This record gives sequence, structure tokens and C-alpha cells, in this order.
Amino acid sequence: MAVVCSSGALSKRELACAVPRMPSCDLDPLLLRRSDEALVSALREGHPEAAAAIFCRYGVYVGRVLARVLGPDPELVDLAQDVFVVMLESITKLDEARALQAWLAQIAVFSAKKRIRGRRRWRRLLDFVPSQELPEQPQAAVDYEGSEALLAVYRALARLDADDRSAFALRFIEGRELTDVAGACQVSLSTIKRRIDRARSSFQEAARPEPALAEWLAGVP
Repeated sequence: MAVVCSSGALSKRELACAVPRMPSCDLDPLLLRRSDEALVSALREGHPEAAAAIFCRYGVYVGRVLARVLGPDPELVDLAQDVFVVMLESITKLDEARALQAWLAQIAVFSAKKRIRGRRRWRRLLDFVPSQELPEQPQAAVDYEGSEALLAVYRALARLDADDRSAFALRFIEGRELTDVAGACQVSLSTIKRRIDRARSSFQEAARPEPALAEWLAGVP
């Protein structure tokens, strides 16, 4: 099953629009051409420009991972920046500098799952506390062209738990290989296969009430 394809529910244009715009970078081009290993080494030695270079290199990538798992969210840029704060605070835990990109994906997925669980706790609170006693929550500002299918996909995904949703999004929306999904979710290949199978079944069921996904569902075996 594929969500992203020529006949899929989402177009490449919609997916591209869903990625948050990250702050522009204005660094020395020579610094930006340094290897990940060199940048990690410089960061560990306390050179602040190394952190900026890593952000410039992987900011959009991290934003895309978060966007695929979370969908439209008003805090995507802030969440992406938080991923790099975690990186700075735990850089000594990175065993292999050449695995920097994969490690950032793990942090991003963990952050996205934390955000999903926070949303669910808030919704559960709404069931018990009168709405006038709760602070107003920010709503996602959605201005994507032709975004109904995108929103429908994430409404369906909202019915999955954080682990299954992350696996589904990385596999079928981001289009990652199974080994990459397993690495980003920090589980074994056998576990991610079971998780994806479960998520696929749950998503198809959750998508049935969505008119924008009817054509896509008709093509799913």
C-alpha cells in the first residue's frame, strides 16, 4: 500500500507544502561543506558555529520528519528547533558522528510521539473539565492548496496510537525503507513490520468515513 504515488491520496505538492519553512542560513560556505564527523567534533569542542552548520544542513530534514508524523501543527518550527536543543544537550551520547542524520531522525520521532501523546491527554481533559475553564489552545494555521486529502489523512492517523502512527507516516507518507523506519523508531525490524501491518489495517478502517480518501481506498487491495 502506498499513500504517496501518482494515484495516491496525497500529491507531492501537498506534501512539499506541509513541510515548515525553516529560518534561512547565512554561514561560511566552507563551514557548510565540512563533514558531519568534523562538525560533531567541533561541536563537542564547544564551537557554536558547528551547531549552526548542523541546523542549516538538517533543519529542513528534521522539519519534514516532524511534519510527516504530526501533520499540520502550529508549532512545527518550534518543535524542530527543540530537536536541535536536545541534540546539543546530548551530543556526547552520539556514538558515531557519521550517524548524525539518523540520530536526528530518532530525536524527531521521539519528539513527535511526545507531542501526539500530549494532544491526547489534552483531549481527555476536555472530557472532564468545562471548556470555559480551560485556556484556549492554538489551532493549526492551514493554508495548503488542495489540502483536504492531507487533512483527511491526518484525521485518520489521529485514531492511531503514537507508535503506530509514526511507523505508518514514515513508511507510507515519507516513503522510507523498513530498515530506516525501524532505526528512526528505535525498534527491531521484526517489531516495525508488525507495527506497520497493524497501523495499515487501522488506518484503512479510520479512513473509510473520509470522502477525500474514497478514491484512494477504492484502489487499495
